[in-house]
Amino acid sequence: MGYHETYSPNGWKWLGFVSAVWVQAISGNNYTFSNYSDAIKTLMDLTQLELNNLSVAKDIGKAFGLLAGLASDRLPTPVILLIGAIEGLIGYGVQWLVVSQKIQPLPYWQMCIFLCMGGNSTTWMNTAVLVTCIRNFRRNRGPVSGILKGYVGLSTAIFTDICSALFSDNPAKFLIMLTVIPFAVCLTAVFFLRETSQSVSVAAEKEEARHFAIFNVVAVVVAFYLLAYGFIGSTNQVFSLVFVIILLVLLASPLAVPVYSFYKSWRLVRFEPDVERREPLLVQEANATAEAAERNEVINDDPPVAVDEAVVVEKSRPVIGEDHTIFEAMRTWDFWLLFVSFLCGVGTGLAVMNNMAQIGLALGHADVSIFVSLISIWGFFGRIASGSVSEYFL
Repeated sequence: MGYHETYSPNGWKWLGFVSAVWVQAISGNNYTFSNYSDAIKTLMDLTQLELNNLSVAKDIGKAFGLLAGLASDRLPTPVILLIGAIEGLIGYGVQWLVVSQKIQPLPYWQMCIFLCMGGNSTTWMNTAVLVTCIRNFRRNRGPVSGILKGYVGLSTAIFTDICSALFSDNPAKFLIMLTVIPFAVCLTAVFFLRETSQSVSVAAEKEEARHFAIFNVVAVVVAFYLLAYGFIGSTNQVFSLVFVIILLVLLASPLAVPVYSFYKSWRLVRFEPDVERREPLLVQEANATAEAAERNEVINDDPPVAVDEAVVVEKSRPVIGEDHTIFEAMRTWDFWLLFVSFLCGVGTGLAVMNNMAQIGLALGHADVSIFVSLISIWGFFGRIASGSVSEYFL
């Protein structure tokens, strides 16, 4: 059973990572405000300042991501995913009801609350995915974070291009996509995204590196595919439908990794009895080695105790790379460096993305979806490169 125990968790671990990729591919809806902001502005008869304040309410929702971080230490991953899915269903669902004119426009302060809920929903999804996958792949944290955050960047282009292909950039149809698709994907991920045991062998690390290379290649192919469609575009219904089908196939293609892992595990279990019969000497040598190690432990009983005690004292305060509680993290310079960097640097990009519709209209472009898609795609390349570069240097 040794081989089965070693390889069996790998299939589930990679299946969880694929579901995490899908969650991230639909959790960048917070950056899509420009695709429907003009419809809200017209229906609610808002000034540009009032519209900006609505976008601020949306972004404030992300500031409450601290709640998701605290909950991740106390609640299982499926619960965190469900909270994000339900919150997004309500937040974007109400916006869809308003834009599609199913209901009368709500009071301004109520719209602020629902936009805040929509913005906050993604923090629960991102936290569930990142925390679980980084714990499952502790030796490849850089590639994991780069790939997952890269798909967050791509998600805006995915939503925008699908809506452009199927619904001619209709804002109401766009909002129903933001309402239903993330909810459905999170419900699916609930069944597969779990913490699994760690692989410590050199062979397992090399295998992980190869699999992450596959995920990177697929992500880059998806990015260039979206980029090409953004420039080509089409009003032909058949061409648009083919584009969407190919895109969905590309997004589903990472399933090949867990399928291969399950197949490999199945082969090992199937041929395990033959291996045991063919290699009795190896088994005897392993038993002899284990017995010798036990004898050494009995002879040298006192020194290991002293070593263990020293290790406990040394690791009383976690170092970079180990798990921190929020209060332990707040006592480090690294935390405050990241905090100030995000506080001062991220808002400029959000300000541009939130007002892209108005910028495009001022420049004479009635349809700004191409600009929203391009920002998303180039953001993807920056995110995925940062994960690989940080892993190389750190």
